[in-house]
Amino acid sequence: MYDDKELQEYRDLLKTPEHFEEGFDWKTVVGAVFIGFLMMPGSMYLQLVIGAGIGPAARWVTIILFAEIARRAHTSLRQQEIFILYYMAGAALASPFQGLLWSQYLVQSDAAKMLGVAEFIPSWIAPGADSESMLQRSFLHRDWLIPILLLVGSQIIQRIDRFGLGYALYRITSDVEKLPFPMAPVGALGTMALAESSEEQQSGWKWRVFSIGAVVGLAFGGIYVLLPVVSGLIFTEPIRLIPIPWIELTRHTEELLPAVATGVQLDLGLVFIGMVLPFWAVIGGLIGLIITIVLNPILWDKGILHRWHQGMGTVDTVFANNFDFYMSFGIGLGLAIGVIGIWSVVRSFGKSGPDRGSLRDLFHPPQGRGDFNFWISIGIYVCSTLSYVGLCIWLVPNFPWIFFLGYGFLYTPIISYITARMEGIAGQFVSLPMVREASFIAGAKYFGYQGIEIWYAPIPIHNYGEATVGFREIELTGTSLRGIIKAELVVFPVVMVASLLFSQFIWRLAPIPSASYPYAQELWHLQALNTLLMQTSTLEGNSLFFQALNAGYVFSGLGLGVVMYMLLSLLGLPVLLIYGVVRGLGQSTPHGVILEVAGAILGRYYFHKRYGTMWRQYAPVLLAGFSCGMGLTGMFAMGFALILKSLSYMAY
Repeated sequence: MYDDKELQEYRDLLKTPEHFEEGFDWKTVVGAVFIGFLMMPGSMYLQLVIGAGIGPAARWVTIILFAEIARRAHTSLRQQEIFILYYMAGAALASPFQGLLWSQYLVQSDAAKMLGVAEFIPSWIAPGADSESMLQRSFLHRDWLIPILLLVGSQIIQRIDRFGLGYALYRITSDVEKLPFPMAPVGALGTMALAESSEEQQSGWKWRVFSIGAVVGLAFGGIYVLLPVVSGLIFTEPIRLIPIPWIELTRHTEELLPAVATGVQLDLGLVFIGMVLPFWAVIGGLIGLIITIVLNPILWDKGILHRWHQGMGTVDTVFANNFDFYMSFGIGLGLAIGVIGIWSVVRSFGKSGPDRGSLRDLFHPPQGRGDFNFWISIGIYVCSTLSYVGLCIWLVPNFPWIFFLGYGFLYTPIISYITARMEGIAGQFVSLPMVREASFIAGAKYFGYQGIEIWYAPIPIHNYGEATVGFREIELTGTSLRGIIKAELVVFPVVMVASLLFSQFIWRLAPIPSASYPYAQELWHLQALNTLLMQTSTLEGNSLFFQALNAGYVFSGLGLGVVMYMLLSLLGLPVLLIYGVVRGLGQSTPHGVILEVAGAILGRYYFHKRYGTMWRQYAPVLLAGFSCGMGLTGMFAMGFALILKSLSYMAY
């Protein structure tokens, strides 16, 4: 892994700076308010309409706006100030109260009634379907007091918990083991592009590349997002020049490829993503997908995929195949990824490079980086985990409490350290599937637990390894950790207030789901079926989940994944190709792969040859610009829709 050439290209994109600044001042305080009250509602609305929020684009829009204001005030934004704005935008867009919109639907859904679990959904998640608040469509009702207070309490613990075990693992893997974290520079380059434009440093290439991507994003977003939303408000039917979310081909290929979901997703963003992702990871995913396409007709012919029949579209095909085979097979593949990750970590010990640090580095971090004492982070982890355990014992007293301690103090630190090392070595995330679910089922089978409350409890199963990449990005941008902590303190109350107000506003405009929110109307029923199907496993009787689970398919997925890894390793193929193939084997919706592969091929065999090693730096900046352009069109469409809908609501 340490000698992989493609990973070496990524890890050499940026060097660790020697100077750090906080970047927190009055500009970032204003930025928090701007993000919470202008960006968040747009992201929430688009999520319900087209299934994708503003996402990363909101970050770039915010930064550009503040950079232009600063320029007209004859000042500029420092790189650290820009990163703090970027960080706060990401924290603000994760709207916590948006989950209440899903909860109110779930307790009233046809799926809950069909599976007979509506009466078991706990009242501390959402009041019952007969509550007066459901008729009024209002969260500002006494029936919602306990769910809201529980959500606020959980959010407070989560915000503090960010600086617990994840930060401790960052200090261990980065400062002591000196792991390279090859994918961290990709995340840091976008903000540095805007910092360069703001300060007018060097040649300004990053700003030019960002602008090119933004113009392309504006043009494509005008067709893909703006036109359907605005035309749907003016006319009886929206005008869609590009089908959303994909061109459905399953019914046209069912004779040739039975039980295979086919289609093409014409989202130009996939091309840019393919340019940024490691080439061999994309190609590996394609190879795994091709194997799946060949395998499905055989499985159907053998009677394994027996629920599929002609006439099914993508959604029905995927659900039927998952029930018959791929849920169990996917669990096995996930276990294979976990086993491979653990084995890679074991092999990597003692190979961390000649500049490996010592335990002294754990307690003496670089000056100016804003680090706090290592033992404080351990204390935060212990206290937050005990808080989760206490909440779970209070909410689900019938479930064995020993499981909660095992989740927090045994499983979580082990899987987090494995993931932290894999992220540091190869930029790969490691997870063991179904650990949470299997433990719930074991609690029901061997300890007599009956109910579904445990599925909604804030159990302390976390994987903090991924957080180490975020701390490495903070370091690469020269931002002091003290600035990040101050930003968290400011953005939290803004996010909580704005999230509750806009969730209330959007729900009052129209029922969710309904024709006003087409994505939710189209797919929430399927999501509810999948969610509640799993939850029936802890109820009495022969649940549908156990009908779908097949141990033989699980072990076949595990065996195939491990054998595939061993075979590709013996052939000396790149590390990322190996992971791509294993992950791609269980992929059942291939609609976006074509454009992603096109982007990877275009980047490697055209742009890389034309621009040389600099293309590695151009690609993430180009993607950031494209996301910004798409976000601008999405925000305009959201504003237009909300204004018209609120006017019609007030009129009646």
